[in-house]
Parts: sequence; C-alpha cells; structure tokens
Amino acid sequence: MLAMSDINCIKHLRNNKGLSISEIQRTMGNNWQTAKKYADEDQLPKQKSFKKKGMMYEEKWGEIVSDWLFEDLKLRKKLRRTKKQIFEELKEICIS
Repeated sequence: MLAMSDINCIKHLRNNKGLSISEIQRTMGNNWQTAKKYADEDQLPKQKSFKKKGMMYEEKWGEIVSDWLFEDLKLRKKLRRTKKQIFEELKEICIS
C-alpha cells in the first residue's frame, strides 16, 4: 500500500493535471494497476486501527500505566519510572 502523500499525488495528477494512467505510472514509478486503482477510485483507503488486547487493556491497568507513562514523559530520563517500579506500584494498588 502506498503512503497517503503518494495517493494524493496520483489523484492530483489525474484530476487536476489530466494525465493518463500510463503517464502517471511513468512519473511516479508505480505499477500501472496501482496508478489506476488510486487515480480512478473515489474514496481514500481507510487507516487500519488495531485494538489493543491483553490484561493491561481489558482491565483498568492499561489506563493507569498509560497515564503514568504520559506523566513520566515530562520528567528527565533518570527520574522516570522503571518497569520494576511500575510493577511494584501496581502491586500496591492491588493490595489496597
């Protein structure tokens, strides 16, 4: 699959410049079938979204850890939580 900038370029060449599929193929260096697919297609391809799986995301822990990591991004690298510290803090939360 092409990057969105390439797809937009192919659409621009076809719709605004009026180039043929063969000219677009030569200009972009793509296969003519790919150029035709994106030049004549009305809709842009949808971005794939991946659903996160696992215990961290099915239970409440994923949000907590995500928040901690987001907070830690603002700190210097040496002051950020390690994996072990995150684990220990999660254990404390489970106990209480």
